[in-house]
Amino acid sequence: MKVVLGYDGSLAANAAIRSGAALFPAADAVVVYLCTPPFGSKGLRARLRHSARNVDELIDLVDSESEGEAARLVDTGVVLARAAGWNPEPLVKRTWAGEGLGLAQVAEQLEPDVLIVGARGIGASDSKLGSVSDLVVHHAPRAVLVVSQTMVSAEYAAVAEGPVVVGVDGSKGSERALAAAGALFPGREVISVGVDDGGAVDVAAAQPAHRVPRFRGSGAGATADALVAFAEDQRAGVVVVGSRGRSALKKVLLGSVAAATLQRTYRPVLVVPGG
Repeated sequence: MKVVLGYDGSLAANAAIRSGAALFPAADAVVVYLCTPPFGSKGLRARLRHSARNVDELIDLVDSESEGEAARLVDTGVVLARAAGWNPEPLVKRTWAGEGLGLAQVAEQLEPDVLIVGARGIGASDSKLGSVSDLVVHHAPRAVLVVSQTMVSAEYAAVAEGPVVVGVDGSKGSERALAAAGALFPGREVISVGVDDGGAVDVAAAQPAHRVPRFRGSGAGATADALVAFAEDQRAGVVVVGSRGRSALKKVLLGSVAAATLQRTYRPVLVVPGG
C-alpha cells in the first residue's frame, strides 16, 4: 500500500496521519509539504526583512531559509507518520498553483493508492468551493481520503475497526467505489448502501457480498443525510463514495450525493474518481 499525505503542520494534517494510519496500517507513505507563495512563514519573512541589506539579499535569504523551514516542518510529519506505524519519506515541493492543485499534481506523478488530506471545515470538507480539500477531490486522479480534524473519540475508535460503508446507485462510479473499497480495505466488512437522489436505483449490477439497504430521498441532501445516518448507526470507520467524471462543475464531478456526503459527515470519506 502506498499513500501520499498532504502535511502542513496543522491539527487537520495531524488528524489525517492518525486516521490514515489506522485505515492503512504499515503503508509506505510520502509526506508532502507544498511551499506556496509567499514562501516562508510570516514570522520568518518579518525577521529576514529586518536583517537584509537590500531587496536582492532579502530574496536570497527567503529562498534559502524557507527551504530549511519547510524541511523541518515536513520532518515533523515524518516523525508522526513513523510513530503511527507507516514507513514514511518526506517530499518538499514548491508550487505556484496552490495546495489543492499541487497535491493533485503530486498524486498524478507518484500514483499512490490513496491521497490523504485533512480538512478544517465543520464537516469532512470545507463548505466553500476553493478550499484545499475541495480542490483535491475535484482534481486528483487517485482515490482521496478526506479526514476531518473535529472527530470525537467514538469516531476515532470506529476508524480503527469499524465497517466500510459504500454508497452505490447503479452507476459506473459507484461500481468503481465498491471495487476500491474491497481492494483498499481487505480485512474489513464492506456494507453497500443503495442511494438515490430522485431517479431509479439499480444495485443488482454491483452484487455486493453484504446486505444492501436502500435509501430514497427527495434530493441529494436528504439522500446524503440518510447515508450519513446509516454510517453513524453502523459506527462506520469510513464512508466511500464515487465521483462521476472530469467536469469543472462540482455537482457533475462528484455527483450530488457524494458532494453532499462530504459536507455532512465528520467520519473519514474516501472519494473514488470517475473514469
